[in-house]
Amino acid sequence: MPKDYYQILGVSKTASEEDVKKAYRKLAHQYHPDKSGGDEKKFKEINEAYQILSDKAKRAQYDRFGTAEPMGGFPGGAQGAQWGGFQGGGFPGGFEGFGFDPSQFQGAGDMGDIFEDLFEGLGMRPRRKTYERGSDLEMREEITLEEAFRGIVKQIRLRTFVQCAACGGKGAEAGSGFEKCAACDGHGEVREERRTFFGHFSQVKVCAKCHGRGEVPKKACGACKGEGRVEADRTVKIELLPGIENDQLIKVRGAGEAGLYGTAAGDLYVRVRVRPHAVFERRGADLVARGELKVIDLMMGRKIEVPTIEGRRISVEIPARFNLKEPLRIPGEGMPRFGASGRGDLLVDFAVKAPKPFGAKAKKALEDLGEDR
Repeated sequence: MPKDYYQILGVSKTASEEDVKKAYRKLAHQYHPDKSGGDEKKFKEINEAYQILSDKAKRAQYDRFGTAEPMGGFPGGAQGAQWGGFQGGGFPGGFEGFGFDPSQFQGAGDMGDIFEDLFEGLGMRPRRKTYERGSDLEMREEITLEEAFRGIVKQIRLRTFVQCAACGGKGAEAGSGFEKCAACDGHGEVREERRTFFGHFSQVKVCAKCHGRGEVPKKACGACKGEGRVEADRTVKIELLPGIENDQLIKVRGAGEAGLYGTAAGDLYVRVRVRPHAVFERRGADLVARGELKVIDLMMGRKIEVPTIEGRRISVEIPARFNLKEPLRIPGEGMPRFGASGRGDLLVDFAVKAPKPFGAKAKKALEDLGEDR
């Protein structure tokens, strides 16, 4: 049974891209395997749903057909399939009357190519691009809780494809220039005739020699062998704003792999991991600290010193009749709210330390105090 990606993310079919993104971030944060109570299977399912619903083309196909898998041929197979309201693959009586021979096709992908070109020729879908930009990259960057509190600018070093400096990404030796591709006569595409059970069709494909450019270098660049890019180290500067959360994904546009033959670079996605802290536990924008409380300090009404994420120590007073089973909330001493104003709170969980046995005089004083109260 097909998966209901909308139900997995908890959004409606009319949800906007922003709604889908918000739902994904919330669920990914909740079920991440590194978190307490995380669920790796559920996390993978959430990621799968987001990959489909965040992509316009995949989402449109999923909404129409119930799947985002490539549609290579007829649903249900050639024989006995229902398509267009007819039995037998769309025609009365099936394919037998048309002398259909499946052996003339190499696989389901060929069938998909045929219909792709058929629909393209009828104006039912846009013509596909001849070549695309470079690949996106993803990497992890680890920071401390203090760095997440203050915000930080990081210099990230990675090895990837960058634009060839010798030829400026063009792929031609400096001063040599380009000439029209003889294989496609400068069109960037070649037309192939293909015989199918529908008849003869012309199929347009990207020219393998010029990769859709319509021209080729008169002399290929020696540094990049004509590809317009070389493998090298790259340093990328990213700014992590105060309050950034664990497992948050930061996009750096154009910092991914350089594209072939001078096409645009992909994007870099940096997944931020905030290291666990020795003193504080993070709960959203709130911080939780655990402190030791002496009975005598509580009885004497003394103020308690509490550490903060900024490195300060603040004195707080335990309110009268305060329930020590609950955390003491100190407003505005938590983490900055990412993308919003204000800060969370600091919650202090107290562990009451039992005192040493009292002497006779101390016991008498406590008894008298108890009577007074």
